[in-house]
Amino acid sequence: MEWQIFEQYGPMLLRGFGVTVLCWLLGTVFSMALGLVIALIQRYAPAPLRWLIQIYIEIIRGTPFLVQLFVLYYGGPLIGLRLDALPAGILGLTVYGSPYFAEIFRSGFRAVPLGQIEAARAIGMSEPTIIRRILLPLGLVSALPALINFSIILTKETVILSIITVPELMYQVNRMSTETFRYLEANLVLALFFWLLVETISRVGRRLESRVTRHLLERP
Repeated sequence: MEWQIFEQYGPMLLRGFGVTVLCWLLGTVFSMALGLVIALIQRYAPAPLRWLIQIYIEIIRGTPFLVQLFVLYYGGPLIGLRLDALPAGILGLTVYGSPYFAEIFRSGFRAVPLGQIEAARAIGMSEPTIIRRILLPLGLVSALPALINFSIILTKETVILSIITVPELMYQVNRMSTETFRYLEANLVLALFFWLLVETISRVGRRLESRVTRHLLERP
């Protein structure tokens, strides 16, 4: 194994890893926010709008991310949507992840005891206040493990962005492999970087979960 090639390609791989983290972070934040909006629409909107949202969820969940990315990047200009590779990749992750996050939020909301919501309505709380002070805090506690798990899944979907020339880690690894023909070293580095990213997210997620569920473990 020729480790000397990393002296030449190390900076390039680190830049690619930085782009991967950026795409994952923005894609996760935006898709989680959009998923929350979708979940609230499913809960409170009129039936026709809920049906449209459900169609969107089924289409996105029922088609591969690669196909969605191709349609967005190469088909977008046909309707006037012209995006560079990086914004298209982040938007693609946002669209792809939002239905999954929406379903996670929806299940979290369903775990909130109905009695607490009815009690809040009985004392005159407005619906926005109920959402902010009861539904979101309690629902997020229940949904947190699934949110963290799908955030980890999104890290691995970032490799597909190399197909539309986003200069993330997979793109740089492919470039290194093509130029040096050292496929083993390149893919070992790819696996190592993703393992470090996933391990970091897992540890942060466990600490966050421990903090927000601490009150559930306290004995009176």
